[in-house]
Amino acid sequence: MHTTRPIHADWHLPRRKWHALSLLPLWLVACTVGPDAKTPVQPMPARYNGATTAPADDAALAQWWTGFNDPTLNNLVARALRDNLDVRTAASRIREARQQEIVAGAAAWPTVSANPSFTYTQLSRNAISLGGLGTLTGGAASGASGESSAGFGLPGTSFNTYQLGLDASWQLDLFGRTRRSVEAAHDTTLANVWDSRDTQVSLVAELADAYLALRTAQRRLAIAQRDLERQRGLLDLLRTRAHAGLATELDVRQQETTVAATAAGLPPLSADVAVQAHALGVLLGEPPEAVLDTLAPGPLPTAPIIPVGLPADLLRRRPDIRATERQFAAATANIGVAVADYYPDITLTASPALVSTALSTLLTWGSRNLTASAGLTWNLFDGGRVKANVAVMDERAKQALLAYHKTVLVALRDVEDALTRCAADQARQARLAEQTDSARAADDLSRTQYRAGLVPFSTVLTTEAALLSAEDTAAQNDSAAAQDVVALYKALGGGWSETDSDPVQAAAR
Repeated sequence: MHTTRPIHADWHLPRRKWHALSLLPLWLVACTVGPDAKTPVQPMPARYNGATTAPADDAALAQWWTGFNDPTLNNLVARALRDNLDVRTAASRIREARQQEIVAGAAAWPTVSANPSFTYTQLSRNAISLGGLGTLTGGAASGASGESSAGFGLPGTSFNTYQLGLDASWQLDLFGRTRRSVEAAHDTTLANVWDSRDTQVSLVAELADAYLALRTAQRRLAIAQRDLERQRGLLDLLRTRAHAGLATELDVRQQETTVAATAAGLPPLSADVAVQAHALGVLLGEPPEAVLDTLAPGPLPTAPIIPVGLPADLLRRRPDIRATERQFAAATANIGVAVADYYPDITLTASPALVSTALSTLLTWGSRNLTASAGLTWNLFDGGRVKANVAVMDERAKQALLAYHKTVLVALRDVEDALTRCAADQARQARLAEQTDSARAADDLSRTQYRAGLVPFSTVLTTEAALLSAEDTAAQNDSAAAQDVVALYKALGGGWSETDSDPVQAAAR
């Protein structure tokens, strides 16, 4: 057991011990309390149900919308990523978080403030006198000549005091409170960056959905308009045949009813076209009606489904998972901030100044004035506040970890749901294509046979209605299939790339 040397003997410590003592402040500064964040471990299935295990094409996922081979869609996505208000808001949150990092890190630096001052003092003539030495006041008296003299001021005299000084204080970050705060702020910034990526993923998927819905509404409207023209042509034929006695008035009235019903269905379809165009306008950061007249009717694009890869890829591809991971890291760092309250705070302060009763002598060596101090604050009793605060931060970290695990599970569900729907869409599309071909052939045959007098007109009405229904159903299913592919891309975390520019810089362009 070592004995303690007298204080005066410390001046004679060997050089090695002096070196060790000189490293003590560095050791203290390097001390950081609280747990270090670790990447959460999430068990993942080996593969998706019924899906290929081929590696996912990251390049194709990053710009998956180009697989639709639709220049209009590509242009809309580029405009949305540049002008969308949610993307710009996410970029603003990143800028805010980066400033919060600076705020958190500022505590590690000394604070210095200037405090120049000027004081005019008028001494009372009725103050307590010290018999020729002046009054019981500090400072220097100003005589008739205006020169300063040391000592107490005489009753009734006045003088000026000039001060030019600084106040400096430095709270030593011995136990890592500031470092943990900076760590938490940095992780929060990264979480905001990943939230921005997730906003980008959601935006592209939402825009593609709106665009596909617009093309579907246009296609359904075109189908209805085409069938309306065919029905009107048939109505004209019926009226001619009825005039010649080859058709009944009932046939004419039935066809008029069909024409009116089909015409009545056009306004809702036209309204749906406008509604989807309005949705695109908002996603582009423009007034809702801005794009209504710029998107001429076009075909509904289709996209190939790329290999989805392995479930573990989601931990890397999905921005929402990466964001919750950083949120967990920030919550873990905040535990260290709370634990630091158990330990003392040491603050160094200094107030160097120049003080004089005359400006002519203010900047001279004799006007120097210095106050320096070191203080220690250690909370010895707080009614359990610090302990409870540590427990609060610990529970928040546990909640953040649970949120991470839930986000992963939701991501897995999203992919499985999208794969299931895509498989069902493909099977249904094949059957609907057969149904539409059969309905079209039946409609043509019934019209031919009706003209030949082989079938009643009711047969024509039946096949006509079946064809319109089959074409409309096929159009809606094609749209649903394309939108389910969009959902799959979104579930896989497509829509961003590691080589993308900084979200803040991208929003500023």
